[in-house]
Amino acid sequence: MSNLPTSRRGLPLLAALAGIIAAGVVLGVAELAGAFFRASATPVIAMGSTFIDFTPPWLKDFAIATFGTSDKLALLVGMGITIALLAAVLGVVAFRRWALGVAGVLVMGSVILACVLTRAGASLPDAVPTVVGTAAGLLALRVLTARLRHAAVGAPAAGPAPGDTAGRSAVGTGEADGLENTAGGDTARTGSVTTAPSRSSVRASATRPAGTTSRRGFFAAAGVTAVVAAAAAGGGRLLAGARNEVAALRGSLRFPTPASPAPALPAGVQSPVAGVTPFVTPNSDFYRIDTALSVPQLTTDDWVLRVHGMVEEEFELTFQDLPDADLVERHITLTCVSNPVGGDLAGTAKWLGYPLREVLARARPLDGADMVLSTSSDGFSASTPLPVLQDGRDALLAVAMNDEPLPVEHGFPVRMVVPGLYGYVSATKWVVDLEVTRFADRTAYWTDRGWSEKGPIKTMARVEVPKSFAQVDGGTVQLGGVAWSQQRGITAVEVSVDGGDWESVSLAAEASVDTWRQWSHEVTLDSGLHTVRARATDAVDGLQTEERADTVPDGASGWQSVQFTVT
Repeated sequence: MSNLPTSRRGLPLLAALAGIIAAGVVLGVAELAGAFFRASATPVIAMGSTFIDFTPPWLKDFAIATFGTSDKLALLVGMGITIALLAAVLGVVAFRRWALGVAGVLVMGSVILACVLTRAGASLPDAVPTVVGTAAGLLALRVLTARLRHAAVGAPAAGPAPGDTAGRSAVGTGEADGLENTAGGDTARTGSVTTAPSRSSVRASATRPAGTTSRRGFFAAAGVTAVVAAAAAGGGRLLAGARNEVAALRGSLRFPTPASPAPALPAGVQSPVAGVTPFVTPNSDFYRIDTALSVPQLTTDDWVLRVHGMVEEEFELTFQDLPDADLVERHITLTCVSNPVGGDLAGTAKWLGYPLREVLARARPLDGADMVLSTSSDGFSASTPLPVLQDGRDALLAVAMNDEPLPVEHGFPVRMVVPGLYGYVSATKWVVDLEVTRFADRTAYWTDRGWSEKGPIKTMARVEVPKSFAQVDGGTVQLGGVAWSQQRGITAVEVSVDGGDWESVSLAAEASVDTWRQWSHEVTLDSGLHTVRARATDAVDGLQTEERADTVPDGASGWQSVQFTVT
């Protein structure tokens, strides 16, 4: 049995709770103050973005493989748990030694400030939300730990009996059991004489445990503080949303008819097998993998593209320069380098934009340049081979996706789209800077983290029907899926069932070499467990390699295998 007094039992847990609530105040108040600053000025976004920047490739791949496009939500949940644990420790420390608790909070505040001020485009005023939030959190922690100290030493109603000098000493100093004596945290003293309790207080103490009133005061204060923190966070989100002009701006944008419209999709581009993904991926279903924990909110008035580096002419483009130019519209399939064999991080959309080769033709790159370093407004960068942007393929500064302005999460107002290259070296969203340079002189975000420089997309076939571990009816079984080999084109897809001979499948119509190609096949199978494998052939490099490779450093490879049961 614990030998702590009844009034002291459970106090460490309450102190931990006080720390967690105080951390909520820090984040909530900072969120409210951050509504008047950039999103990356708020602690959660700044810390999360910094974590993403320092994430090793193996951990990034694990997160994407485990959580898919919910990887950012998983990061936020993990951050919340970590912050709660650290805050709980600081709450206990502050309860026992207030000065150490303050030091711990200030250290954490300094770490958050460092995260905020090292974000791309940060300035000193961006520190304001963190400073204000930290100050509010310290005040909340002070109030809550003071309430706990009252509970630790006993409420005034449970005072010592007349003449009990030992009890008077312990209560008067507030230093029993190692607690630090701090203002506001101890029972009040009025000199060397302690007033004897009244009969009513003595009767109350016989029926009410010492510290009960103080504990109730703590829970009341904790509840109010938690509500204030939540209200501040919610209010900050609402205020930031009300101040955001991008949503309304997107709805009002209209683009002229493109000078070069997308060719009409031929009949039969969609596989006849039910369950195969739509040929054109809806914007809401299009995969999103990027480093932006908070989506940049750029208006068309904000957007300026700087073109510079190893060029004869440096210049800037405004957003209005793009609709006024000859826009090109094309269907293009994009693929993420983090897509595992059989993965779903690929999608096809109709893109509208200005050809990047025209931008470079105006800039006139100098001899020796071999790379264009594109940078987004949030600091992400990609290294794209210069010849790829000049060889006639439909590499675009895209402004629209599937007949509407770019969704904010997909790069509004302007992003890059380059057929044939994985996104990490080409598909820069919220792009604001193009530097013509050399691979020998400059590196990009993911190449700094061990990924290859050039990132051409590998040929891949994917089985979509049946799904892994699906149960299907016996007899004739429908197989279907997609294959891609951007810039080379798919000429054949084959399947092997249960390790048998490879059989050619029926290919859907080809829209272009820059889009995926769908396929279908029928087999007759008996009941039981079966396995189907698929492989593709492209027009340039031939048969898709069977060799298994991880996504790092230049994309996954291998033949997908799917198991299913025929009933």
